[in-house]
Amino acid sequence: MDDIAVSFRHVSMAFPGVLANDDVSLDIRKGEVFALVGENGAGKSTLMNVLYGINAPTDGQVFINDREVTEFSPRTAIGMGVGMVHQHFMLVPSFTVAQNIVMSREPRRWRVFFDNAAAERQTRHLVEEFGLEVEADLPVEELSVGLQQRVEILKTLFRGAEILILDEPTAVLTPQETDELFSVIRRVVRERNMTVIIITHKLYEVMAISDRVGVMRKGKLVGVRDTAQVDEKLLASMMVGRPMLYDHLEKTGVPGREMICVRDLVVRDNRGLVAVNGLSLSVRAGEVLGIAAIEGNGQSELIEAITGMRRPESGSVTLDGRDATGLSPGQIRAMGLAHVPEDRLATGVSRDATVADNLLTGKQRQRRFNRFGFHQRTSTIERYAQELYEKFDIRGAGTDVTVGSMSGGNMQKVVIAREFSFDTPILIISQPTRGVDVGAIEFIHSHIIDRRNHGCAILLSSADLDEVFRLSDRIITLYEGRITGEFTGTFSKEEIGYRMTGSRKDKEAAS
Repeated sequence: MDDIAVSFRHVSMAFPGVLANDDVSLDIRKGEVFALVGENGAGKSTLMNVLYGINAPTDGQVFINDREVTEFSPRTAIGMGVGMVHQHFMLVPSFTVAQNIVMSREPRRWRVFFDNAAAERQTRHLVEEFGLEVEADLPVEELSVGLQQRVEILKTLFRGAEILILDEPTAVLTPQETDELFSVIRRVVRERNMTVIIITHKLYEVMAISDRVGVMRKGKLVGVRDTAQVDEKLLASMMVGRPMLYDHLEKTGVPGREMICVRDLVVRDNRGLVAVNGLSLSVRAGEVLGIAAIEGNGQSELIEAITGMRRPESGSVTLDGRDATGLSPGQIRAMGLAHVPEDRLATGVSRDATVADNLLTGKQRQRRFNRFGFHQRTSTIERYAQELYEKFDIRGAGTDVTVGSMSGGNMQKVVIAREFSFDTPILIISQPTRGVDVGAIEFIHSHIIDRRNHGCAILLSSADLDEVFRLSDRIITLYEGRITGEFTGTFSKEEIGYRMTGSRKDKEAAS
């Protein structure tokens, strides 16, 4: 057993109405990258929450480095060398990078005062050691989502983790950042003999980084394979229990009139810097325009300006021939626009509200859902919520549970279900399948193309280039708030990658 880092023996984890883990037995070796895959609600995160001490198992035993875990708490897990980077960040936004990393292990001057200079020195040393570049003195709230992910990883490494759990670590990363993360993982596994457990939905990443992969379905572990002996299609079929047929999306019809028109738009970010710099674009009915950009190059601010979440400094936004520049999100919604935001927790859902309440948001004042403007028609609301719950395959304990108790993928399904139910002629989508399993990706993609085929104008932004390629009729690349390229027909991932960095392949070759 000397080579076993983690051992689960007949572990079950039950919640009211849900058996999240069902008699799971699994050994994870020291010095390996182990991928854990499965659909949303399959029990992956629950099993890792048991390992990290967030939940005590209903039944079974857990061993870490041959020591049985008798007290389940994050403090105990950290003391036994386990670290976990959660899918949803646990950082203090107003604190600096260094302050977040050393939290609970703060350096002190004269054993009393917090030594900020020492914290920043320790952080810079950590950054240099692991190659995860981030500035120690910046407040976390000023960082992109991708950089916040780096802070979470550094914080865990600072605590001396020997077993590192990464829950959807690339869900918020660009392809370039993903490559950098994988390079770091390979280095720490090779040089420090660390064990890394990755929970992910991206099967091509499983093939790229893992040594072995375990597949979960409906709470059970259905198989563990050497990664070299499987392929993506086999893993996907094991995950969903059926052959996957999502390779083909039929696009019909031709683009119609211009529905979104952006002209000479200038938008500043939260620091007051120009994020969108004189940008112009248009999207027609029955067309998906995809945005390919490294995070932090203006795509977020562009979408916020179009949807009314950020006021532009200059330029114009026109929706279906009507000026929408500087209007509020409510006014823009009333013009026929639905929006799937990039950060479901910050702007997509209300975590403390029920699934039903979240699905109803934006329609709660409609006469069919209330009487005389204040008395809700409870039975009508319940039927409506249940219809969407089933139609969009949301999985959990029902429509009356809080959204915050659900997995990230099911939260995303709630947002998708609500926004698609508006049936608007314009749809703005950011990161539609972030943290979503392969079965749900197939479902969401087919709904996006169905909306496109029925004449909806769709502006799509995604850090997943394969997703942008698959769904888009046209692609634009952004760099430092400007459009650096436009592509139609056959897309070249290599050329698009160059344009995303502000370069061109032919220029690189000539230099």
